[in-house]
Amino acid sequence: VKYQRAFEAVLWSMPAVGMYAYWHAAADWNAGSNAIIAWSKPATPYLEGVTGNNQTPYLLSQTDLSKGPVVLEVPAATEKATLYGQVVDHWQISIADVGPSGLDKGKGGKILFTPPGYKGEVPAGYFEVKSPSYRITFAFRSIKSKTGTTADAYAYSKSLKMYYLSELPNPAPTKFVDPAVGGKRWAALPHFDQRWFEDLHAIFSVEDARPTDTYMMGMLESLGIEKGKPFNPDAKTKKAMTQAVTDAYFYMQETFMKMAPSIAWWPDRHWADSMYTDHDRGFLFEKHDDTHQSMQIDLRGIHYFYGIYWPKKLSKQPATQYLMAMADKDGNALESGRMYKLKVPKDMPVKQFRSLIVYDLETYSFIYSPQMRPGLSSLNDSETMQKDADGGVTLYFGPKAPEGLESNWIPT
Repeated sequence: VKYQRAFEAVLWSMPAVGMYAYWHAAADWNAGSNAIIAWSKPATPYLEGVTGNNQTPYLLSQTDLSKGPVVLEVPAATEKATLYGQVVDHWQISIADVGPSGLDKGKGGKILFTPPGYKGEVPAGYFEVKSPSYRITFAFRSIKSKTGTTADAYAYSKSLKMYYLSELPNPAPTKFVDPAVGGKRWAALPHFDQRWFEDLHAIFSVEDARPTDTYMMGMLESLGIEKGKPFNPDAKTKKAMTQAVTDAYFYMQETFMKMAPSIAWWPDRHWADSMYTDHDRGFLFEKHDDTHQSMQIDLRGIHYFYGIYWPKKLSKQPATQYLMAMADKDGNALESGRMYKLKVPKDMPVKQFRSLIVYDLETYSFIYSPQMRPGLSSLNDSETMQKDADGGVTLYFGPKAPEGLESNWIPT
């Protein structure tokens, strides 16, 4: 019984535990609530997170609203840089988008995040966002324009401010941490072992259960996970948990691989739509209508198994678009020891940039290599890559660079 409940708990809690891993990473860097982690350069494999981007500098932060409302001052977009990203609750449900496609429409402003049940005043001129949870996190990207540089994007990111409302009228300067210096890991991958359940206990020691979660909360109690009580499982329970979280990892991995054809972008090729949504073009994976009410636990778990920070809704023209391939043109699974090439035409229908990133299928994170180069893009690498005769570019990824084409190669 404990094995079965632990297995289902992992699938159910994938979004929450996946997000809580970023609290661990922030703690490793001594970046507490309202500190902003801003990369001065695009990320390298030292950023150990799920399906990250290595082309634009990241900004991350987290805060605990149990201590009161929090203000996030977002700068207006400039000619040099702009923001894109989401603020999410503990279930990774987006509660606010920022930037030209977000709440501020690129004009900037002061966003006030208020905790559950907040009845205090909201100062004039603030965007109030009522958070359903106490712990919230955000991930933004500072994207340079065609006339901007990476240094411009980093300087722009440091114009953000974050502080508790109670600190007004003289909030302390926002603390910034730069993980791009020092050669130290930003370890934000979830742990598929006993620590999974320790994180579950830590999350729900603070957060309240939603109405849709109360049944599972009852199951968690049988595992010793209960709000207001210490978590101290016996040896038999630990053994069941460890086996369950191991099996859940492989279950999500194999199910995801098998579902790729059902989310294919073109029926005759092996590119899949990594932004596949629920029936409502969102990422809740809940069905609520006159005839059907359900939580699609497997689909939700798998989506947050290989990706994080999905938007609240996918518009008809989304701010970003991702395609993924786990097989070659003949349908054979991509293998680490082989060399592959991808032909990119000259005129791609993109407004900002295109990139190719290769991930480790075991972690869905960047691949470590001596070159520390997980991807290539038109944004940062167009000047150094060799062009084809027709103006396009051929990219290569594999264990060894093609002779004379190192600039077009992603090491695996």
